[in-house]
Amino acid sequence: MAERKIKLNGHPVRADYQSTGTGTEEQSEPLLYWLRDTLGVRGPKFGCGIAQCGACTVLVDGAITRSCVRQVHAVADQAEVRTLDGLQGRGNRPHPLQRAFVALQAGQCGFCLNGMVMGALGWLEARLAAGNRAVPSEDEVEQFLSGASATGPQNYLCRCGTHTRIVAAIRSAAEDLVR
Repeated sequence: MAERKIKLNGHPVRADYQSTGTGTEEQSEPLLYWLRDTLGVRGPKFGCGIAQCGACTVLVDGAITRSCVRQVHAVADQAEVRTLDGLQGRGNRPHPLQRAFVALQAGQCGFCLNGMVMGALGWLEARLAAGNRAVPSEDEVEQFLSGASATGPQNYLCRCGTHTRIVAAIRSAAEDLVR
């Protein structure tokens, strides 16, 4: 067993993880399994297991990360890992993305929501950090969700067909975030 110390949703945690191999050949369990099975985080979901659907998306040091293919040993000690479980806005109110998804009924079965919300959060925060305070257009959001955007090269799948509402929810949340 190896140990990793991270900051999970703002709180320091340390836990063992399954590790096989050593040195340059080190292998370990996927971050998704460690988060769910060891640390009890339930936001990220197992979808495809090959980084294609986005259901497992988390933010590692602000970077959009597919936790189903990222191994725990590849996450730096003291890294900040953010999941849907710890997402909240000011004063413990739901985050603007959560409020927008609920208000616009952007979720149906809900399985993809973790990926949609966490991916959109990482994307919107990266835009803000780069000084882009414009609310993204529908085309920009669609390009982000499809993986066609240079700033968000991974796609997000929703099999329920609520993409129109998801796009509207992300734009609505962006309006709130740029204020």
